[in-house]
This record gives sequence, C-alpha cells and structure tokens, in this order.
Amino acid sequence: MDRRSLFQASAGLAMLSLPGLSRPASAGAPFRNDVPPAWYRFRHGEFEATVVSDGRLPLGQPEPAFPASPPAEIKALLNSNFLPPDSATLEQNVLVINTGRQLVLFDTGMGDSMGADGRMFGPGTGRMLANLRRAGIEPEQIDLVVLSHAHCDHCWALVNEAGERNFPNAQVAISEADLRYWTDSNNKRGPAFMTSFIDGATKNLAPYRDRMVMVRDGAEVVPGITAIAAPGHTVGHTCYAITSDGRTLVYTADLAHHHVLLLQRPAWEFSFDTDPKQSAQTRSRMLQRLVSDRHSVLSYHFPWPGLGHVVAAGEAYAWLPEPMDLTARS
Repeated sequence: MDRRSLFQASAGLAMLSLPGLSRPASAGAPFRNDVPPAWYRFRHGEFEATVVSDGRLPLGQPEPAFPASPPAEIKALLNSNFLPPDSATLEQNVLVINTGRQLVLFDTGMGDSMGADGRMFGPGTGRMLANLRRAGIEPEQIDLVVLSHAHCDHCWALVNEAGERNFPNAQVAISEADLRYWTDSNNKRGPAFMTSFIDGATKNLAPYRDRMVMVRDGAEVVPGITAIAAPGHTVGHTCYAITSDGRTLVYTADLAHHHVLLLQRPAWEFSFDTDPKQSAQTRSRMLQRLVSDRHSVLSYHFPWPGLGHVVAAGEAYAWLPEPMDLTARS
C-alpha cells in the first residue's frame, strides 16, 4: 500500500471511532418559525438612539403602488437590485431618541387600535410596543411622540383597541395641517382607504387633544430636534433634523417609501400620496439636500434598521446603508 492510501485508510478508521459517528447523522431540530426581537441602539452625538421594528409592511404587487410608472421598468429595477419583481415590502423603523432629558418617539407603527382595519397590510405589523419593551423602554417613559404625519402606519398605535392611551405621560407633536386634514370626516372621499385612515387618525389623536404640540417648519420641537416641512405625501408631512454635538441625523419618515424605486426614480408617484406631484417635487428637493449636506438618514420604510446615507447616482440617487455596530457601549 502506498503512503497516500495508507493515510486515507487511517483517517477513515479514526473518523469511525469518534463517538456518535457510528450511525447516520440526522437533522432532528424543528424549524422555529418565530420572529426575533428587533431593536438596534446607537449613539448620535450626545444622544442615544434606538430603532424598534413595527414589523414588515407588504405592499404585494408593486404596480398598484406606483400607478403612473411603466410596469416593465418597475420589474427591471427590482430585478437589477436582486429584489422580487412581483412583491414589494417596506420596513417600519420606529425611532426613539433619548436626549438625556427627554425620551422622544418618532411615529408609532400600526398598532391594534383599529382591529381588522389595522391588519389591512397583514399580521406582521403592530410589533412596536413589544419591541420597545424588549429594548428596555416602557411606553410610560415616553415624554413626546413626534408624528411625521397621521397615516395608519405612523399613528395607529397611539391608543389601544379600547381607545386608551398607550403613552399615558406623553405629549404628541404634529403639524396643524395634518391634524386638521386627517380628523375631518369631509375628507372621506377619493380612494377607498380614506375612510379607514380618517377614522383611525381620529380615534388615535382624540385622546391626546389636551396635550398636542403644533410643529412649525424650521422650529425646534425640543432642543436638538427641528421640524422640516416636506408636504405632498400628506398635507403636513414633516421630516426632522436631529442634531447633537455637531452631528445631524435626518428622520425622513415617508419622504421616499422604497429605497430603489423612489431613489432611482424620484419623480415617480406613490398611490398613498395626498398630492403625488407635490410629493415628487418635495422628494427631489430633499434628496438633493441630503446629498449636499451629507447628513445621516433614518428612513421609516427602508431596509432594517433604516440608517444610512443618500448619494448621487447619475441624475438620480442611491441608498448606502450604514453598517450596524453591534459592539457593546458603556
């Protein structure tokens, strides 16, 4: 027997003698099929930021969400970015900022306040409160809920199904334009979703009427957090600049829902926009501003946890996610 054959035979005998290898291996562990807690914490200057997930929001076939866009171009863009061409999914990244003096929550996710209507996008939403607690934050600790706008996936967790406040000690900051529009039953016209959106906003905002803060473009909501009017998606849609120790993070909310379709094609219209053309104009202007200022961005609907930068890509834009830092912090 030559040296190679002898070595192979010896290795085989050694393997057979190992404990547990005298019988065929089997994969006996069952699939878990559960969802892990989803929260991510990082420092922003002197502030501490935590992102908690409200779950994934499936749009299904993307074409109805972008009704004025060529279907073939939608599919081509998704394919070229390794995304399924027949299904669009949005994240829901809820931001919490601890300024050292106040705990500020940006938007609330879908919640369960509207029962079956609240599950219009499937059962995978409404996870914000559970993930908030898993991140070590109790709803009673929230001092201020800052609403970018009053759509279902941004304000329907202000109260529970019984109409009781989920954030009993919090004020609510919102633009006066959005407050008026989404609590006016005369606006129940146009798309079918308008009725449930207005009913849901009315139910969720009413219990906080005595503790409302009206935000104004360019004004601070609390020290370090400044409102930026970005109308179009809704009449009073607002982004927020969060500045600490010389660093600015811009919470863009629903400025752009999809990190590929609405950055590579910023002029495209989105079906849930109140004024699609104004929304596209606002998006293009704000994206250029984000590129020029080089600020960090936290997007509500971009891939988890929504943190990254907008960069120029030819005549359009691209999304560069920021690597997640999983090291311990003191």
